[in-house]
Amino acid sequence: MNSLSEVTPVFTMTDVDVSFGGIVALSNVSLDVRPGEVLGVIGPNGAGKTTLFNVACGLVHPRSGTLGRHGTPLTKLRPHDLPRLGMSRTLQGLGLFDRMTVLDNVMIGADRTARTGILAGLLGLPSSAADDDAVRSTALATLKQLRIDAYAHRLPPSLPYAVRKRVALARALVSEPSLLLLDEPASGLSSDEMDELAREIRALAEKTSVMLVEHHMDLVMSVCDRIFVLDFGKVIAHGTPAEIREDPAVLAAYLGNEVTHDK
Repeated sequence: MNSLSEVTPVFTMTDVDVSFGGIVALSNVSLDVRPGEVLGVIGPNGAGKTTLFNVACGLVHPRSGTLGRHGTPLTKLRPHDLPRLGMSRTLQGLGLFDRMTVLDNVMIGADRTARTGILAGLLGLPSSAADDDAVRSTALATLKQLRIDAYAHRLPPSLPYAVRKRVALARALVSEPSLLLLDEPASGLSSDEMDELAREIRALAEKTSVMLVEHHMDLVMSVCDRIFVLDFGKVIAHGTPAEIREDPAVLAAYLGNEVTHDK
């Protein structure tokens, strides 16, 4: 993995403020994601984690502050800008299309890699057969990478929840992003499934940077290189997992005895 001490971040938030109807959701929040890094964002309920994730995805626009990608400012970021910027995201609600096969769901995520677009093919519009074949091949390879290629022609509702989570991850990965944004990737998973997810996230960091918002402390502490802690919309601490475990402000605000010291 790259040295994380002196590198240009792949993504930054600087002095970001967000308010909803006079209620402050984020206040003067700054963070950076570095190449080859898994960055975690944690905090108690209502701390602003979801708002921060939505700002990074372009779903929420800050009242003030700036976003940056490889040192270049991002103005008026929109969700549809993410593929062009080499970014991809997953959602808590999965967002899969129940009446499309797993393969078709993942192919939609690869739309930016095709000149005419897989959506054109799914809608019966003129498209390039070569593009369709290339997208299909990439989607199948991504499913195989996550060991769910056996489900390629199944419909999502017929699959266990953990497999559907992998399908959503495959759809985010198929465009080969250099920054992957994960929203509560461990929600609904068993302990064994979370262990497997942890191994996958660490493997992903060899090719892409990852920012994850998560409340499962075991996962965060095992996979993240650095962690930012939010409380009442403010960053109260940031550092390595070992530093976060021992930070008095974090212990007081959130972690308590939830994280053991033998990891």
